[in-house]
Amino acid sequence: MSDSILKSASFDPKIKQYWLLITLLFSIMSIVGVIFIPIVLVLVWVLAKRILAAMSADLLVRKLVVKRGILFKEEKSIPLEKITDVGLSQGPLMRLFGLYRLSFETAGQSGHGALVSLLGVVDASEFREAILTQKDNLTAQQPTKANSDEPQSQVELIRALTYSVKNIEQMMVALLDERK
Repeated sequence: MSDSILKSASFDPKIKQYWLLITLLFSIMSIVGVIFIPIVLVLVWVLAKRILAAMSADLLVRKLVVKRGILFKEEKSIPLEKITDVGLSQGPLMRLFGLYRLSFETAGQSGHGALVSLLGVVDASEFREAILTQKDNLTAQQPTKANSDEPQSQVELIRALTYSVKNIEQMMVALLDERK
């Protein structure tokens, strides 16, 4: 059941042009890079096609699976219940090409920034909404322990808290008596 694909992301071929422009800008900014601009642009154009073909993102029932890489292959499975934010961003150059970046942040993630980001997803806002909707559907289906025995668990919680407060009061009285 969890292996059925609900939605797959497709990537805009304009990513190649975006990568070419970024490479060109960085090459122009570096003194040595200016000499190699033709070689670098051809190399980026050839590699971009392969990189684009190797990229995939599939929304499954319980997780998001992202694959990429041509030399070093990378596959990440992100459980939907761990996703805390799905960001949608677009910089000035991305706007020129009509591209968006989706970034996924998760609970328990170490470091700053996104765990995974996807550049150039076609209909990025629609893919984002599909992920968030599936996440909401998944969390709504999972009964919580508190909901199953709500009155009983609340009574037990109040008893435990009362017991803890009484113990703290007794310890405070004992500490005050020692200091006198």
